[in-house]
Parts: sequence; C-alpha cells; structure tokens
Amino acid sequence: METAELLKKVRKIEIKTKGLSNQIFSGEYHSAFKGRGMAFSEVREYTPGDDVRTIDWNVTARLRTPYVKVFEEERELSVMILVDVSASGKFGTQKQFKQDLITELCAVIAFSASQNNDKIGVIFFSDKIEKFIPPKKGKSHILRIIRELINIEPQQTGTNIELALKYLTNIIKKKSICFLISDFYDKHSFSDAMKIANRKHDLVALRINDKHESLLPEVGLVKLMDNETGKTIWVDTSSKHFQAQQKINHLKFEAELKDTFNKSGVDFTTIYTHEGYIKPLMNLFKKR
Repeated sequence: METAELLKKVRKIEIKTKGLSNQIFSGEYHSAFKGRGMAFSEVREYTPGDDVRTIDWNVTARLRTPYVKVFEEERELSVMILVDVSASGKFGTQKQFKQDLITELCAVIAFSASQNNDKIGVIFFSDKIEKFIPPKKGKSHILRIIRELINIEPQQTGTNIELALKYLTNIIKKKSICFLISDFYDKHSFSDAMKIANRKHDLVALRINDKHESLLPEVGLVKLMDNETGKTIWVDTSSKHFQAQQKINHLKFEAELKDTFNKSGVDFTTIYTHEGYIKPLMNLFKKR
C-alpha cells in the first residue's frame, strides 16, 4: 500500500476508534480490568476484621504480634493483543471483511488502554508467529500498531492458536491483560494452551464471525474456496441435506468452542461483521 494511502487509512481509523474509546470504553475498560494487578505496599498491625490470608507470618513471628500485608492497585498494566491474521480474515459478506473489523477492535482496545496509562503490545499470528510488537506506551506506538494491522502481509495462511498462546506465555513474563482476537477456525486443539495462558494472564477472547461463513443461504450451486488451504469445492446450497448438515456442524462447533472457553475460565463474546462491536464489548466489560 502507498504511504499516502496508508496514512489516510490510519488517520480515519484513529479518528473513529479514538472517539469511541474516549466516549464509551474508557470507564468500562477501567472498571473491568483495573484492580486485577495488586502490588505489595507495606505491612501494618492486624485489626479485627482483616482477612487472615493477608497475615505476614515472617513479620508476625519476628515482632510477636500479628501483622498483615497491605496491597495497592498496580498503577500500570500491560495489555497484549493476539491477532489472527490468517487468510480466513479476508472473508466478509456483510458490511466489512473480518480483518477490517479486527483492525478497528484492536485500535479501540489500544486507545482505551492508553487512556488508562497502560502499555500495549501485539502478537500477529497465522500458523506461525508473523510479528511481535513489545508493549510500550504512547500515541506514536498505537499508530504504529494500526499501520501494521492495515499493512501486514502474512507469510502463512493457516491458523494455530495454540502456538500463539504458547508464545505469549513464554515471552510475556509479567501478568497482563490479553485479548485473543480470532474467528477460532483452527484444526489444532488449543484448550490446554488456553488454560495455561489464562492462569498466568487475564485472557479475554473476542470471536469475529460472519453470519454466512458457517450458514450459507440457499442460492443454488456455488463454488467455495477455503482461504487457508486454497482448496475449492462445488456445493448445492439449496440441497436440504446440505442445509441440515450445515446446521449440525455449526451447532457442534459453537458448543465445542463455548465449552473450551468455559473450561479455561476465559470470558468471551462474539462480534459479527453485520453488527456493531460497541454493544458486545460493553456487555463483556460490564459482566467482568
């Protein structure tokens, strides 16, 4: 993409998403995530009603009277965004492609975190780690992230969420807020990696979906191509058998995915390309 065109796109996304984060998300983001990170501050003498789990036994033994640890909210969090840039992001039958929606979501999260004085980092992944941007602060850093989101050309087309989660666990040592943004169409199992990542960090899943990707309308004979594998197939979308099998496969996938999130203790929401992302994000933040 030409530099002038890229800068124009970046500016357009900045204006739209920064406004949204200012007006809507900053308060919800703060209440949803601030306070998760607590840092040890000092000890003080025990008073009735204190949580006995906060007793500092070393100090108590030394001074021969009960003392408790006092914690304060960490002033700074790190936010990591794991972005699926596999070829299935190029799918879109409604208002926009999934990849365009992902770019806006990332920008909104980045500006909301920035208002909270948090650092932002990004892991771009397909079935390999495409790019890692370490957490930093500042507007210029956020604009760099948006430029990368618009301009990235993945080397691979597949999806491997397990690989991305393992990379996150290994490279980010400090407990962080992590947003995993994907359509979650992945042939590999990522359940165990998700559990481990969520134990170390605070993981949130944002699933991007197009309503016709899993349930095609009845439009007769069509040629379909899997963006990730390049394979094509002819299907009769008007066939009752095809429509019934579609629904069965769709319901099975939805149930398995929801079960994976629940067993991993991960909060999640689905955002569709034909709908706005404000309401699903707000509802997700509020329920935390």
